Amino acid sequence: MDLTPLDVRKKKDDLRRTVRGYDPGQVDAFLDLVADRLESVVQEDVRLNEQLVHLRERLSGYEERERALNEALIAAQELREEARLQTEKQAGLRLQEADQEAARLVGDARRAVEDSERAFQELKARRAAFLREMRSILGRFLSEVDYEEERLAGSLVNGDAEAESHQKSEADEEADADR
Repeated sequence: MDLTPLDVRKKKDDLRRTVRGYDPGQVDAFLDLVADRLESVVQEDVRLNEQLVHLRERLSGYEERERALNEALIAAQELREEARLQTEKQAGLRLQEADQEAARLVGDARRAVEDSERAFQELKARRAAFLREMRSILGRFLSEVDYEEERLAGSLVNGDAEAESHQKSEADEEADADR
């Protein structure tokens, strides 16, 4: 059973008085002192209990904040990890796309080089054909020039017969050149 200051004060009246007992004045004074001290101890206990309740509430609040901070920290770490993985994935995709684009560009460049090489070879062949044709034409012109020089010089005895023979030989030469 708890002892209160009021219990101590009431106890004074409950105690029997004897002739040879303690001095009632001293006992009363001591009981008053005990009651006062007990009252201050009880008040201090109440104050400390209230403070304890308040501190427990604050501690509970701090523990809740700590839990929330830990959860936020864990979420932030997970988010950072997800972001890092996403960034690595995007970087890998970009590298893969860059590699594919580079391969496409190299392929296009090779095809362009091959096309240019074919065009160059074709131009060389056309040039050679042109030069052969030009040589043939120039040969005919030189033959004509030689013929005309001979005719002017009077070295042709039978002008018309030789002219026909000369024209026939030129036609044969042209046919041979075309083949």
